Amino acid sequence: MAEKKNIMTYEGLKALEDELQDLKVNKRKEVAIKIKEAREQGDLSENAEYDAAKDEQRDIELRIEDIDKILKNAEVVVEDDDADASTINIGCTVKLNDIEFDEEMEYKIVGSTEADVLSGKISNESPVGAALIGRKTGEIVEIETPSGELVKYEILDIKRTTTV
Repeated sequence: MAEKKNIMTYEGLKALEDELQDLKVNKRKEVAIKIKEAREQGDLSENAEYDAAKDEQRDIELRIEDIDKILKNAEVVVEDDDADASTINIGCTVKLNDIEFDEEMEYKIVGSTEADVLSGKISNESPVGAALIGRKTGEIVEIETPSGELVKYEILDIKRTTTV
């Protein structure tokens, strides 16, 4: 079975590449120094600093492995010059108005690997993200939330992100 493609923006790809570089170059070196210093303290069987450093090393290696898998299957969304600038797609920043609460909000539509709701980045696979893809400014979008509630958003503005 083929692995799922990880759809992401150029910005998301760059952030993962930078994190991977930092983990491989800096964090590995830092944890190796911690392990060496803890070893020099003697008996490893009762050395909490050694155990903590080894746990940190394991976490770093797992994260490196995770990022490698994500990057191996990464598919970067490239903005097409011919693409309709008024249509929402991955990489767009969308300004919405919650009709019920008359509250404006702004989200960037990204791939699932870079989604972070607290930073205003929602996945194209989330209920809101999926409902917005392909829509245009001025449209009213009705979205059923996982709890079964129906919410209505008016699309106020769509901004394209320039890549590279």
